[in-house]
Amino acid sequence: PIEAKFVRWQTEQIVNWLYGIGLGQYASECRKYFKNGLQLLNATPQELEKKMGMRNPLHRKKIQLYLNSLCTGQTEVNCLDTHWVLRWLDDIGLPQYKEYFAESKVDGQVLNNLTLEDIINLNITNELHHLSIKRSIQVLRFNNFNPTYLKRRPNPDDKNDIDEIMYWSNHRFMEWLRSIDLSEYAPNLRGSGVCGALIVLELRFNVSTLAEILSIPTSRTLLRRHLSMRFQELIGNDLQNRKNQYEKSPNCQPLTLHTKIKFSRGLFSHRRSHSIDIDDLICPINDNNIINGISPCLKHYQRKGSSMVDNLENEFVLAHDSPTTVV
Repeated sequence: PIEAKFVRWQTEQIVNWLYGIGLGQYASECRKYFKNGLQLLNATPQELEKKMGMRNPLHRKKIQLYLNSLCTGQTEVNCLDTHWVLRWLDDIGLPQYKEYFAESKVDGQVLNNLTLEDIINLNITNELHHLSIKRSIQVLRFNNFNPTYLKRRPNPDDKNDIDEIMYWSNHRFMEWLRSIDLSEYAPNLRGSGVCGALIVLELRFNVSTLAEILSIPTSRTLLRRHLSMRFQELIGNDLQNRKNQYEKSPNCQPLTLHTKIKFSRGLFSHRRSHSIDIDDLICPINDNNIINGISPCLKHYQRKGSSMVDNLENEFVLAHDSPTTVV
């Protein structure tokens, strides 16, 4: 197994490995302190920070994730490098965070294991942006980390059902706005995090949220009604009914443009019900801990008459009934 081989690696092999995972900046310090792979495998996060000067917590996390992956072998997620993740941020409508992701060397492996604390370290405190990343990771997992899963442009063969809309990029939604005579509002989607994954899988996202993002005044009642009709046509009656039902539930907290992630490290060791801990994944893997959050039956045996969205909702921990609050 590769883990056994890694134990016997010499310093230069480790250095080459660091370059391979995008952390070559630590090569010189590695040469000073690590003479074989076993020493690196046994290193604690504190030792990585002290000996290698690895002060960025996401760099330390990346090392540990890749060391752990030596036991499980190469997976599809390891093929997504930092450059791909930066393009992905463009696609989901959050280009303003590219600098932070680039500095932290976030690649597919790190992206798949982001916690709420990581998100805050990446300067993402807007709840809408947090949910956009969460839902986009969810769809990425469902597609086995296929780097080309997103739909960026209209296609004559598009069916425009929710199984397809789930893959729409931020730019594709701008095209949709232009197609329904709302071109002047399309630029307002830039930097909003609005993408197919967010619209389809996040029940708190509704047409009122979209109208607020587009800066359509409440006084423009005809325009808002037009948007509402077109939005319902786009997502279909079934999903619209689910969103309506959720809005009426006692636990529903409206999703607004400026809501911030609320968290504290608290004085109590226990968690309130429906809250999440700062160390939890922002997009939890399902209860059965299936690798990458994908169940074999989900891949190959979709329920008859059900959509991919239905299967996603059944397989993943969606936490629809809780705001993003950490205690």
